[in-house]
Amino acid sequence: MYKLNQDKVPLLEGMRAYANRDIAAFYVPGHKRGQGVPILANYFGEQLMELDASSIPALDNVGNPTGIIKEAQDLFADAFGADVAFFMANGSTSACHAMLMSVLSPGAKILIPKTIHKSALNGLILCGGIPIYMASDVCKKEGLTKNVAVAEVRNKLDANPDARAVFVLNPTYFGYTSDLREIANLCHERGVLLLVDEAHGAHFPFHQDLPQSAMASGADMSCISVHKTGGALTQSSVLVVKTERVDINRVKKAVNILQSTSASYILMGSLDGARYNLVKNGSSQLDNALALSKKAQQELSKIAGVSVVKEENFHDPTKLVINVSGLSLTGFQVYELLRCEYEIQPELCETNHILVIISLGDCEKWIKRLVQALAEIAQKYTNNIHKDNFLLQPPVQDVVVAMSPRDAYFSDKEMVLFNDAIGKIAGESILAYPPGIPIISPGELITAEVIYILRDLKAKNAFIVDNTDPELEKILVVR
Repeated sequence: MYKLNQDKVPLLEGMRAYANRDIAAFYVPGHKRGQGVPILANYFGEQLMELDASSIPALDNVGNPTGIIKEAQDLFADAFGADVAFFMANGSTSACHAMLMSVLSPGAKILIPKTIHKSALNGLILCGGIPIYMASDVCKKEGLTKNVAVAEVRNKLDANPDARAVFVLNPTYFGYTSDLREIANLCHERGVLLLVDEAHGAHFPFHQDLPQSAMASGADMSCISVHKTGGALTQSSVLVVKTERVDINRVKKAVNILQSTSASYILMGSLDGARYNLVKNGSSQLDNALALSKKAQQELSKIAGVSVVKEENFHDPTKLVINVSGLSLTGFQVYELLRCEYEIQPELCETNHILVIISLGDCEKWIKRLVQALAEIAQKYTNNIHKDNFLLQPPVQDVVVAMSPRDAYFSDKEMVLFNDAIGKIAGESILAYPPGIPIISPGELITAEVIYILRDLKAKNAFIVDNTDPELEKILVVR
């Protein structure tokens, strides 16, 4: 199955071998293997401080790796079915930026869902690309956005034959996937590149009952947040590339523009270890995760007022989407109760749902705690009034991109009250986080529906970010 010896962890081994040497450390980092800042050694441990090194000859250089970093990246590419892999120590945010910068020039069109993460939008600001928004299918029963259908990609390509690339989020934050293989075939028939934000899909290649990964589906590039579902340390991500249609030298230059020249060896080493674990133990660990997810679904479905979103096709079963619209609480309120009263931390929430991610390290005890907590909440907050599941997202056909995100970002702007902003061009992004999907983006015309959504989220105490006005009563618009 693999071309390389996946038993190796060259970066981890090289880091440990160097840490064990008696080196007079006349180089950065300035804590000098923890000796200079004892409190960090006390909290993090002496071994971690000794492993925190910089790009010196013995440890290779992330800007042009030829030694242990290159070997670790090659092993990762092999494990994920790619030709080349780039370790990214600034998360999938920088991986997404590099992906877009490596294929788009200012003014180039890219087909992209409206439900993208803020990192993709910010990548367009950096490279000057023009978004052509695609509509995602909607689960009307649940009031959830699903993913982009093949027909939508085809229609948008027909209308925009000069598009340079298609960008797909796979899976979405709630676990919905697309028919990625068909989308890849369609793109390549048209001479268009397929880029995938696979931030939440690091586990896909390692179990037969999970959706197919981007590389296995024929995508040209994918950014993978290995820290999210693959077991690496937070902020550790990888950009993987198939080189048949992609200029790998341009990708490398984009990575080097965005990547720190002092990329953390702790984070990069965790990518080496996470890859090893996924190859060796991923299948059995995911067996357990899938069994726990199934058990949780069965138990939660017995609770009055609570249900679990079920999708037979194109859904990641490790994303447990729990509908609480049958209670007299919003998803935001259930989230806070779980967090504050039960010491249970869900991934995210929205009006009628909470999301629980089950991955490599979960256990049956945690599932029991979750089920018991929701049973107690449901008993206390019963509801006899039906609440509709409604979608807080403007229809794509109503979104007008009046300026490129880059031009709007760099334009002269002014703050105006929400009511006065309708019909003007947005000069900033505003979004609820998580999941970090922009409700309005620079360059878009502001509609009454957008203002309604922002006010509704504020009233529900959603966590809003990127807004200039902390009171969320005004918005930055192009002057």
